[in-house]
Amino acid sequence: MAGTAWILVANGALEGSAPTREEFWGVSQVGKALFYLLATITIFVFLYGCVRPWLKYRRGRPDLLPPRSEWLPRLGAATRSLATHSSIARRARTVGWAHRGIAFGFVILFLGTVILLINSDLTEPLFGWRFFKGDFYLAYSFVLDVFGLFFLVGLVYMTVRRGVLRPPSLDYTRPDRDASDPQQDRRKYRVGDAVFLASLLYLGVTGFMLEGVRIAMEAPGYNWANPVGWLVSLAYEPTSTAWQTGSRHFLWWSHGVVAMALVASIPFTKAMHMVTSFVGLALRDPLAGKRLHPVPERLAAEPAGYATLSDFFTNHLVQLDACTKCGRCHDVCPARASGKPLSPRDVILELREQANSATPWLLSPRLFTSPAKPGTADAFNEPVIGEGRVREDTVWSCMQCNACVEICPVGIEQAPIINQLRRSLVEEGRVDAGLQTTFLNLTKTGNSFGENKRKRGNWVRELDFTVKDARKEPVDILWFVGDYASFDPRSQQVSRTIARLYQAAGVDFGILYDGERNSGNDVRRAGEEGLFESLAQQNIDVLEGCDFQRVVTSDPHTLNSLRNEYGDLGAKFEVMHHTTLLLELIESGRLPVAAALGYRVTYHDPCYLGRHNGEYDAPRRILELLGCRLEEMPRNRSNSFCCGAGGGRIWLNEPAGSTRPSELRIAEAAGVGDIDFFVVSCPKDVTMFEDAIKTSGHADQFTLRELTELIEEAVHRVPAVT
Repeated sequence: MAGTAWILVANGALEGSAPTREEFWGVSQVGKALFYLLATITIFVFLYGCVRPWLKYRRGRPDLLPPRSEWLPRLGAATRSLATHSSIARRARTVGWAHRGIAFGFVILFLGTVILLINSDLTEPLFGWRFFKGDFYLAYSFVLDVFGLFFLVGLVYMTVRRGVLRPPSLDYTRPDRDASDPQQDRRKYRVGDAVFLASLLYLGVTGFMLEGVRIAMEAPGYNWANPVGWLVSLAYEPTSTAWQTGSRHFLWWSHGVVAMALVASIPFTKAMHMVTSFVGLALRDPLAGKRLHPVPERLAAEPAGYATLSDFFTNHLVQLDACTKCGRCHDVCPARASGKPLSPRDVILELREQANSATPWLLSPRLFTSPAKPGTADAFNEPVIGEGRVREDTVWSCMQCNACVEICPVGIEQAPIINQLRRSLVEEGRVDAGLQTTFLNLTKTGNSFGENKRKRGNWVRELDFTVKDARKEPVDILWFVGDYASFDPRSQQVSRTIARLYQAAGVDFGILYDGERNSGNDVRRAGEEGLFESLAQQNIDVLEGCDFQRVVTSDPHTLNSLRNEYGDLGAKFEVMHHTTLLLELIESGRLPVAAALGYRVTYHDPCYLGRHNGEYDAPRRILELLGCRLEEMPRNRSNSFCCGAGGGRIWLNEPAGSTRPSELRIAEAAGVGDIDFFVVSCPKDVTMFEDAIKTSGHADQFTLRELTELIEEAVHRVPAVT
């Protein structure tokens, strides 16, 4: 009979006995009034906290905000990213699943609370309709139990990860500060993280405890709808009624108060990332770091870059608040790994602290003082670079490799922000002497070597055929050679190899000779925006006077600017890397491979070919067709480690006490086992890694080959007789 009664109750068939629960069990009218007072205060504090960052974002420049026509696609992309957790789970699968449990559990539990409030405070008191019962209540209870368990499991894993596993990414030690520096003290971050995590854990645990004691006291019978709560209730059954009653009252109030405190604290704590991460992802430039934005026309008369907070664009101010301190950018940064005073995470946090300190509280008289009023002191106009702020050597340590941008789960544009800081330093003349010399060379000669521009095409003289001048006759392929491939003696050898392969395949190609200038990619990333625009415009003028089908370059840095940035200056042409063209020639049979090489090799993905332009497969496919056995380094493809040349670092001296990133990379290559060659496909990689192989003591283990050198060997090698 009891079983039959339970079935009837579960189906809502017994009049007045439909499954449900009392929302305010044992709470007096005074208690209810207190609860609603606390809820009202919670909402007020939350809204108060949200207004302050909004006022801060209003101080930003809106020039980089996407146009209205892009808002829906951007919001859709941000929603998909958060819904799938694709950015959070990238190269951190376990963390991704744990965060899914926390995020989805939190959302479902929050929606469950909203549904309960709608029933208790809207439909039932106003319309006499109580829907929180019967089949709806049973389904509601089951869903919340399941997602509550996901929520708790995710939190437990994150607690163990922080407290026991302690990965390097969560080390808050600043590489840009000495141990004695007061700014090295990160206790407020550690305490804030711990309190946030503990609050969520408390809500998850007490939620199930409250459900367990209720089931133990009321024995409703539908245990399947509360599987976790039912298991917890078994621990309460042996206890006395008085103990159960007291526990239930304590759990109800403590759970509610902590929940309201957590909601109220969202705008003031790490919990704010629940809002700002979504907005940050929506505002993120899809080509962040790959394409740097020019100075907006309306700001052309003003100093370039981020000298003060007032110079920041709105999207970057929002992204400062989106940082969750996860440390992934800190973990992948080659500058930090090689001992330089840079952590992208710490730059973002430092700027966020400055922005928060500069933003007045809502009741402050400063809030109502116009910063535009002459003589008005405004913290937003204080320098962001200097003593006790972001250090100059920190800014110059960046290689603009985009590893931080690529891995950031919340869409922060660390590299472009650092680039804006560099622009302000260049504007003020605060530039390393060696870098300043390079800028002067580029201005005078159009190349970073300071060589006479007439020498740019001298490398072709050792060829036994004539290379066309694309300025004077039509060509199918216009080869934009680049500085290092034109002037560096070792890279000139590679250029001649490429030319011979093109000739052997019957490619109709030509170069610009002394009409070519440095593409400006690294000039721009070093912060010299004006010089970049000058170089780019000179190149565009020459290119527009030529007759060609496609542009090919052997320099990934050049590829990036021509493909991603020259379009902003009105240039429209197809650009490809030489490995893409060579693969096309091999697979079409125009460049037949005579014999399998049989080498065991490892391949380094150049930052500007891989992360910036997504080309990972062509070089690997070529190695496969050459009969080479590829041994991947642990960090490969989008996770490739920078050689150290990017962002103008190739023109700067390494600071004392630091290790060159190229040496770290060679050590990684040595760790994959016995290999014949370290293979690259970038002229700067040739320079950086050939030297690193010698200085790191691995010259007796393997040597460097540019990929085209292996192709030429395979094309001309006599096949073995079988």
